[in-house]
Amino acid sequence: MTTEITIRPLEPTTRMKVCVTFMQMGAPPTGPALPLPDGWSLRLIKPSVTYYRYLQDHVGRAYCWWMRQASTDAILAGILHNPAVQIGLLMQDETPYGFFEFDLIAPQDINLSYFGLFPEAVGKGIGRAFLDAVVRLAWSYGPTTLRVNTCTADHPRALPFYQQAGFVTVKEVEEVWDVPQRLGLSIPERFLA
Repeated sequence: MTTEITIRPLEPTTRMKVCVTFMQMGAPPTGPALPLPDGWSLRLIKPSVTYYRYLQDHVGRAYCWWMRQASTDAILAGILHNPAVQIGLLMQDETPYGFFEFDLIAPQDINLSYFGLFPEAVGKGIGRAFLDAVVRLAWSYGPTTLRVNTCTADHPRALPFYQQAGFVTVKEVEEVWDVPQRLGLSIPERFLA
């Protein structure tokens, strides 16, 4: 007996090599909070899949954020409807300028899964106060550890930015990713493996 299996060709990808830096913070910030400017705030949301894809693309396209974009709508909907996933926006009045995402699956060990500003907000002096507000929000949930990671494809100031906020490096790992070409990301030559 012969079993027939339909085999689909592998999706075209571009191989990318990065160094991922895993960081953590073991205690909340001790100094005074960095205030957001008047009219700026954080707002927690439960976005649709379409809006979430927009957030990921608008913040992460320049930095090759691909993993969530490569997911199916069903997988993303499952993530977004999980009560342990919390997503928030940086707002100036009613206009969003950045977003963040917490993974609260292990509430004592919160992961800041995504954090970033929209391109039009980068360099405007809001980033530090935004990160400080997000970090303080995470610590308000009472964890023992707050984690974040960044990689060499992220903004060049991301690593020192997290260090200045109080995160310390736990480990660095070289990773090779097969990024689906259908996403249309422009991968810098220095990351091609």
